[in-house]
Amino acid sequence: MKIWIDADAAPRDVKEVVFKAANREGVETVLVANQRIPIPANAATVSMVTVREGANVADQYIVLHSQPGDLVVTADIPLAAELVAKRVDVIDPRGEAYDSGNIASRLSMRDFMDQMRGAGMATEGSRPYSDRDKKAFANTFDRLLTKLLRQ
Repeated sequence: MKIWIDADAAPRDVKEVVFKAANREGVETVLVANQRIPIPANAATVSMVTVREGANVADQYIVLHSQPGDLVVTADIPLAAELVAKRVDVIDPRGEAYDSGNIASRLSMRDFMDQMRGAGMATEGSRPYSDRDKKAFANTFDRLLTKLLRQ
């Protein structure tokens, strides 16, 4: 079992929660990004993969290397859809777990909003990451990690 982080846009708080759990449980954790992301010196089970620049290069690396039983942290819904189809557990930084029961509707809404923006319609951006989001992430992450470690 591995934890993967789509790290280019992952909030610092999310990475800190994952680093602590990875150290506590001894779980290999891989950050994947287009640029170097610092890893704390005490994060013995955490490594970094820097991929070449380009759209979706980090995403495709995660899809290629992850496997059922792994846990991926990403806010990228198309990536989440690919991973769910591959039977990989996925959680977003705000604590929502994606699965076969909800990913199609999330992807549909994402595509709809993308079309609206493409047509010039003003849409609201994401709200700032909050302590409430961090708590929701930590709770869902701990639940999923515990489930996967028991398998």
